[in-house]
Amino acid sequence: MSWLVAVLGAIGIAPFLREALRPRMNAQARRSAPGAFAALPQGLTHYRWLGAADGPIAVCVHGLTTPSPVWDAIADTLGDMGYRVLVYDLYGRGYSDRARGPQDADFFARQLSDLLEDQGIESAITLLGYSMGAVIAPRFAVQHPARVRQMALLAPAGVGHDLGPAARLMANTGILGTWAMLLVYARSLRRALEAERGQPSAVPGIVDIQIAQTRHRGFLPAVLSSLRNTLDTDCEADHRALAEAKTPLLAIWAEEDEVIPIAGRDTLAEWNPSAVQEVAPGAGHALPYSHAAEVGAILRRQLAD
Repeated sequence: MSWLVAVLGAIGIAPFLREALRPRMNAQARRSAPGAFAALPQGLTHYRWLGAADGPIAVCVHGLTTPSPVWDAIADTLGDMGYRVLVYDLYGRGYSDRARGPQDADFFARQLSDLLEDQGIESAITLLGYSMGAVIAPRFAVQHPARVRQMALLAPAGVGHDLGPAARLMANTGILGTWAMLLVYARSLRRALEAERGQPSAVPGIVDIQIAQTRHRGFLPAVLSSLRNTLDTDCEADHRALAEAKTPLLAIWAEEDEVIPIAGRDTLAEWNPSAVQEVAPGAGHALPYSHAAEVGAILRRQLAD
C-alpha cells in the first residue's frame, strides 16, 4: 500500500509544486510593460494614463481575470469625450505585484485610494468598474463619497449572480478548493479564452494578454482569494448608500451574459431606483472589447459632461 500512498501524495502536492515553480512577476517580466509603476503601501501597481491630455479624470477598474488592457477601447471613447483616463492592474493581475492579504473589496478600494494619492488626484473622478470591478468601485465610492462624481458599471457583479458550481467548490471548500483551483483553473481559463480567439475584438491581442497572466506565480491564488472574498459579496448595502448619497450611477448589462445575468437589473433597480440602466444588445461578458462601440455609445449618451 506504500506505493498507493506515494501516488496519492504526489497527486496532492503536484498542483502546489507547479504553482511554486512558475516564474515571478519581477523586473525581468516587466521589461516590456507599457506605462509606469507606483510603489504603493500594499505593493507595486502598474498603471497607464490614456485618453485626452487634459480634462476631467475617469478611472477604470477591471475584473477578476482581465487586466487593465480590457479597458483600452473604452478609454479611446472616453478620451474622445475629453476625459483623461487612468487604468491600472489590480494586485495579482497584469504587471502589478501579487500582494498578500485577503482580496476583499476593502483591499482593492485601498489600492485605488493609494494610487489616486500617489498620482496627486484630488478632484472628483468618474469611476468605471467592470465585473468584479463593479464591486470595488461602489465600495470605494461609499468610503470616499466626495471623490466620486459619477459611476458607470459594466456587467456588474455583486447583484445576486451565481458563481457556478465549480467556483463555489473552489471558494467554499478550504484546502480542497485551493487544490482544485491550482489543478484545473488555468487550463479551464485558457480554454475559454481560446474559444474567443476568432471573435471580433476592439482590443488587439486581448486573448494572449489574459493567457499570459496564468503563467506567472501568484495569479491563481489571487483569483481564488478574490472569489472567496470579493466576488461572493452582496453589494446591497453599498448600492443603497450610493442611492442615499445621490451618486449618479449608470449600469450597462450584456444582453447574453452567462456570467453576470441581466436579471440583476431588477435587483439593482430595487436597491437604487435612481440608477440609469442600459443593455448592450447581443453582448456577452466580454462586452468591453467585444462590444466596445455599443458600450461607448451608451457612455456618450449617459455620462455627464
